[in-house]
Amino acid sequence: MSYYTPEGGLPSQTELLSDRAIVTEAYTVIPKGVLRDIVTSRLPGFTTTRSWILARPIAGFATTFSQLIVEIGPGGGAERPEREAGVEGVVFVTSGELGLALAGQRHVLGAGGYAYLAAGAEWSLANDSGEPTSFHWIRKAYEPLEDVPTPASFVTSDAETEAQTMPGTDGAWATTRFVDPDDLAHDMHVNIVTFQPGGSIPFAETHVMEHGLFVLEGKGVYRLNADWVEVEAGDFMWLRAFCPQACYAGGPGPFRYLLYKDVNRQVRLTDPAAGGPVPGGLR
Repeated sequence: MSYYTPEGGLPSQTELLSDRAIVTEAYTVIPKGVLRDIVTSRLPGFTTTRSWILARPIAGFATTFSQLIVEIGPGGGAERPEREAGVEGVVFVTSGELGLALAGQRHVLGAGGYAYLAAGAEWSLANDSGEPTSFHWIRKAYEPLEDVPTPASFVTSDAETEAQTMPGTDGAWATTRFVDPDDLAHDMHVNIVTFQPGGSIPFAETHVMEHGLFVLEGKGVYRLNADWVEVEAGDFMWLRAFCPQACYAGGPGPFRYLLYKDVNRQVRLTDPAAGGPVPGGLR
């Protein structure tokens, strides 16, 4: 399996200013060519680290999550990466080796390594290797449920988790699910979706879940609202709730992407803190 990792740099002065970046009210496409050195951010508490922030809650964009690509150089890391109370996260490694200290245990995550980090968990990151490591970090404010225990942190990998074939697709469409979809303790899923060449989502999905979608491998054509958009490894898409979506895998190899969605919670119509409607009708 391969996982696209940005390297930064800058395009040549002789290149034409042409790219595939799109921003609309229903969806956004951030192509891999946008992930350059000058658009990186430094993160508080991290050393020898830079990041590309792909999504954050702002008007007309993401509402439930943030997503970053984080690159840590040799010897770098963070003793307390998550500094906001009540925030859960997922780390998915695309290159190098990432050291994760979690609940008194040390794990080394290679490419394809996956960790769910529960809200309030104590964890740290370090790159003890001689090469840079890169990973996706997806964060969400956890929404607890009365009488449902909060989920525990865990570490696994893409290779250790069996992909589940979608019914009636003869293996053309499969999803690697890292948590049980029926487990109400989890209010977000970060999965890997795989299409074999020619595989498709054969209807326009139109649903309440918001998506962050990063293409790990291959290429495809995605239906976003009323548009068909070509995407390839390294591209990121944000899809608002109820944005119609479908796709075809282009080949010659598999088309795979890392997919975030918010799940398993009732639509919130009032703000518990203010005792009135949720501003803008957000969940």
